[in-house]
Amino acid sequence: MTMRATLGAGCYWGTENYVKNTWGKDGSVTRSAVGFMGGAGANPSYDAVCSGRTGHVEVLDVDLADPKGAGPAVVYENLIRYFFQFHDPTTMNRQGNDAGTQYASVIFVYDEEQRRIATKVKGELQAHLDAGRLKAGFAGKTVSTTIVGAMPFYAAHNSHQDYLQKNPGGYCNHRIRFKAWPAVPEL
Repeated sequence: MTMRATLGAGCYWGTENYVKNTWGKDGSVTRSAVGFMGGAGANPSYDAVCSGRTGHVEVLDVDLADPKGAGPAVVYENLIRYFFQFHDPTTMNRQGNDAGTQYASVIFVYDEEQRRIATKVKGELQAHLDAGRLKAGFAGKTVSTTIVGAMPFYAAHNSHQDYLQKNPGGYCNHRIRFKAWPAVPEL
């Protein structure tokens, strides 16, 4: 299984901050870069992506490690669960005040094991929402996150890397929407 993950969850500054500096503080993230994936054309500029003309999504691209020896699949599944906790996956191309195709909720997968895990976790979240087991403050009731094959990654300008570390008061619309996954009742 590939230990690389690329996630679109709205503004990439917040995605990087939550994944790298919160979830990955135990050493699970060994490399991170914000940038763009999924559109037409190579090396798009930030302005071109924000115009909506390229179709690229703002993403966080990370390499993962397994510091606790749980196995790559467990590390990846834990990341995907966390991904759904810090952004609103029910809004198509929108996170809070940020609207546009560049703010889509997307999981770019590198192999079939990642696709299986992402699909499973997305389905579990939808089941929790359908059953009313989760009060997450999402705008909608249907998970709109797409799961697609990874495409070429284009790193954003250096000034955008580690932006919220460099600018602690900078804009971030992400927040933890629920602290833990609900237990699934036994049948």
